[in-house]
Amino acid sequence: MMSDFVEPVNIGNPDEMSVLEFAERVIEITGSGSRVVFEELPVDDPKVRRPDIGRAKDVLGWEPEVGLGEGLRETVGYFEKLYMRMP
Repeated sequence: MMSDFVEPVNIGNPDEMSVLEFAERVIEITGSGSRVVFEELPVDDPKVRRPDIGRAKDVLGWEPEVGLGEGLRETVGYFEKLYMRMP
């Protein structure tokens, strides 16, 4: 955001992971009793979920420093604190 670069830059996680794997990690980290429900895939569903962050590296000198597990735990902690403050 602090750059003069005006084109889109993907800052996603460059490690490929299925939606199922991601859901399982979220359930594990949150201790949720949720279950995964399988539905038909949309016609335009991407078969590869591995963002190309080459532009972020080249233009912004950026790449992720926080792993998925740590990032999810921090995110869950943030929302837990946020909702504890609500009446």
